[in-house]
Amino acid sequence: MKVLVIGAGGREHAICWALRKSARVNELVCAPGNAGIETIAKCLPVKQDDVADMLRVTDAVQPDVVVIGPEVPLAAGIVDALHERGIRVFGPTQAAAQLESSKAFTKDFLQRHNIPTARYVTVHTLEEAQTALPEFSLPVVLKADGLAAGKGVIIATTSAEADAAVQELLPMNGSLVIEEFLTGDELSVFALCDGTHATIIAAAQDHKRIGEGDTGPNTGGMGAYSTDLLLPDDLKTWVLENVAQPTVDGMKLEGYPFRGILFIGLMMTPNGPKVLEFNTRWGDPETEAILLRLETDFLDLVDASIDGTADKLDIRLKPGAAISVILASAGYPASAEKGVVIHGLDVPPPASVEVFHAGTARNEAGEVVTAGGRVLAIAAEAENLRRAAGKAYDAVSAISFKGMQMRRDIGWRALNRE
Repeated sequence: MKVLVIGAGGREHAICWALRKSARVNELVCAPGNAGIETIAKCLPVKQDDVADMLRVTDAVQPDVVVIGPEVPLAAGIVDALHERGIRVFGPTQAAAQLESSKAFTKDFLQRHNIPTARYVTVHTLEEAQTALPEFSLPVVLKADGLAAGKGVIIATTSAEADAAVQELLPMNGSLVIEEFLTGDELSVFALCDGTHATIIAAAQDHKRIGEGDTGPNTGGMGAYSTDLLLPDDLKTWVLENVAQPTVDGMKLEGYPFRGILFIGLMMTPNGPKVLEFNTRWGDPETEAILLRLETDFLDLVDASIDGTADKLDIRLKPGAAISVILASAGYPASAEKGVVIHGLDVPPPASVEVFHAGTARNEAGEVVTAGGRVLAIAAEAENLRRAAGKAYDAVSAISFKGMQMRRDIGWRALNRE
């Protein structure tokens, strides 16, 4: 099969890597890709927020199936446009992708279908926000309604911070979700959906803050890990029966059948799990860890979602653990220094370690350089998290670039428990 992947980050590199392992994939194209993806797939330039440009590339490639990586093309409606052309595509329609593209839609949906979530209110004006805020205890969570590259959430600990957050987030989309603050550990659970059925794939835990010990500003994610211990059988069953399947049922009932990956962000509160958010695609950097554990052919996941057979698919994971560690540019997350030469990529990583490119490109001399905030994801798998982390950080030590940032405590909560 000829497969076209849309996207340019570490998630898409991991997806391309997984597809390359499939015996049924004989041609792989990625648009636009990056300096790492181009070593395993043909890369073509494309504007990921421009449906017409993505259709131009699709028409040129003539793929058997298209896999959409990031949220922006989904929100732009690329899946709908490909459906109109009769092309098989892995991902939700624009209407179904509202579960990610609109926080207000999702909160209302969760309430309608009795799916556990935090108390909230949606406001559209400064006056409404000022009236609503006193109804919530501090700290309070404020969320931009639309897409914000993983950075549209502010946890305000004072009234002054809450007022400033309203001023910052409300203009982004014209509306804002104010939500009660929940305590507990966050957990990301990934489900394969086919419009009728949901099947749980795996769980991971992300590390959003830039600094060790979960300090500093939020980022798109500085690393993640996935282990068997994160998703025991009873929790897996609970998530399926109380969140994933009710979501698929509800979306179908409302006329928006959901196909693709449902990324369920949970808070494990003292009163039980509650949904923080949904994303409608694989997470990044969770994907780089989870796909190292996936033994099922990735293309089988794609086919099951499209063909309506997700409930019949045998999803197999390697036992043990996997971890991904992000190497970020100087200035990230506020800015990103681009064009900096990356050293150490010419040395092949050891067994069970993969180097996934995120924000990379090649300069005129052919050198791999930084081209974004998150530059590389160093991923490793092993029989337990401590050994996986050791492998990943050993591999990190071989790579360097000016201003490189990283966290050395990815998986720290689980490692402390071990």
